[in-house]
Amino acid sequence: MKKLLVYLKGYEKETVLAPLFKMLEALFELFVPLVMAAVIDTGIARGDRDYIVRMCLLLIALGIIGLVCSITAQFFAARAATGFSTRLRHALFSHIQGLSYTEMDTVGTSTLITRMTSDINQVQSGVNLVLRLFLRSPFIVFGAMIMAFTVDTKAAWIFVVTIPLLSIVVFGIMLWTMPLYKRVQAALDSVLRLTRENLSGVRVIRAFNKEKEEQAHFQEQNEKLTGLQKFVGRISGLMNPITYVIVNGAIVVLLYTGALRVDGGVLTQGAVVALVNYMSQILVELVKLANLIITVTKAIACGNRIQGVFEVENSLRPGAYTGQENQIHSVEFDRVGLTYAGASNESLTDISFRAVTGETVGVIGGTGSGKTSLVNLIPRFYDATRGAVLYDGKDVKEYDPQALRKKIGIVPQKAVLFAGTIADNLRWGKPDATEEEMWEALTIAQAKEFVEKKEGKLSAVVAQGGKNLSGGQRQRLTIARALIRRPEVLILDDSASALDFATDAALRRAIAGMKERPITFIVSQRTSSILHADRIVVLDDGEIAGIGTHEQLLSCCPVYQEIYDSQFRDHKEGK
Repeated sequence: MKKLLVYLKGYEKETVLAPLFKMLEALFELFVPLVMAAVIDTGIARGDRDYIVRMCLLLIALGIIGLVCSITAQFFAARAATGFSTRLRHALFSHIQGLSYTEMDTVGTSTLITRMTSDINQVQSGVNLVLRLFLRSPFIVFGAMIMAFTVDTKAAWIFVVTIPLLSIVVFGIMLWTMPLYKRVQAALDSVLRLTRENLSGVRVIRAFNKEKEEQAHFQEQNEKLTGLQKFVGRISGLMNPITYVIVNGAIVVLLYTGALRVDGGVLTQGAVVALVNYMSQILVELVKLANLIITVTKAIACGNRIQGVFEVENSLRPGAYTGQENQIHSVEFDRVGLTYAGASNESLTDISFRAVTGETVGVIGGTGSGKTSLVNLIPRFYDATRGAVLYDGKDVKEYDPQALRKKIGIVPQKAVLFAGTIADNLRWGKPDATEEEMWEALTIAQAKEFVEKKEGKLSAVVAQGGKNLSGGQRQRLTIARALIRRPEVLILDDSASALDFATDAALRRAIAGMKERPITFIVSQRTSSILHADRIVVLDDGEIAGIGTHEQLLSCCPVYQEIYDSQFRDHKEGK
């Protein structure tokens, strides 16, 4: 948590002025019981109305000055806390964006979302309250004790005994609850993860009629979280009644002692009232301090969780090489092996082949055979754990990741579009793309026809995730987004699954006819999509089962023959 305080840099003035004005407010508040004592002992005892009016005006002035100081402190504390959380959120988001797929898989999306939202909000509240109350409450507590000594030394020893007892209760409960709040936040992660899964997979859940099972699962996790929160709440809830018992007991002793000393002529009635007021101030401030400590405890737990994300290092070590301008480019896999973090077996084993500019490489295999894992090694989404992936003869690990990815156009399995316009989404591929370049990319991607029919054409609105478009339209726009940058390597990762055969064939012909002639990798489960590839790589359980043209594989590769027969059996039987 301490390391996060660096994000308060730039708000030094606010972090000093906020507690300073709170201390001023507290100082004026400490004078109030003395003024009240003077009103009772002098004004009321003597029947001096003018003195009473003057003292009442003084009380109003103290109240107004205290209010102004309090509002000023609130302003500076809120400004510092909000600025701190803004900077922290930006830094955390930037750090997450810099993590590789391996770290993202390990940490988990739901955990990162919790850190970005709930945890940072909790830390912001903690910083705000610390700036306002962390110095004010102890100042009032010890200030009231000191002021009590100025009123009556013997009665003030009651304060000396009461304050340590209260401190033991407050800090004891704080130390007890701190680890429990960490468990609460972990349970919240589980609920958020389950919620995210249910929302993203709502169609699948309904398709398989699993609503009741998921509701029961959610209720179970929610009840677990609720149980933890209730348990921590019960412990935290002990703080207020115990502090009230101690303080009110002290007030009883104080009144008894004060009554005896007033009867003996040692103390005045106003002095007893002042002592009781000081004890009441201590009670109020310790209740505030107790609530502050609960909030700070949560904030520290959340801050440590945020710091845990910052301490996750990117396993992908960036190189410095940016490449060079060549007419002919190549991608080569040299005895490549890949083992995912936490996995016991390799997902890819001894992959070796080479592709050059203008070639189309088809990648096919059963579900889980490693097709996506293979193409993810080219842009360094993951690094090979054995062997080397070479681009233009140089290991991709030596490349600067950003420079390498600028040379590559990628269309992932899941077509992801962002809220905005069609033009906005295309500019993800090339920020300075002209309208002519956009239409050219849309034409190659077979998307021009439906975009022209949209109201506004390139300015047509795209909903978040492209939910106002069909699956085929989303896929074609993501393909256009990859093509607009004129990549040296084009990766189509099962990106035509929602297209009909005619559109798929037209798309492949258009890509083959591009003047830039990129190295094209087509990952597909449909043999029709890769029939005319220059080379087809057949994967089976992470290993190469065969490499060659369609005709060659049909004659010598049993895995490819099985895939082909399963998809074209009806056609062959019809003949």
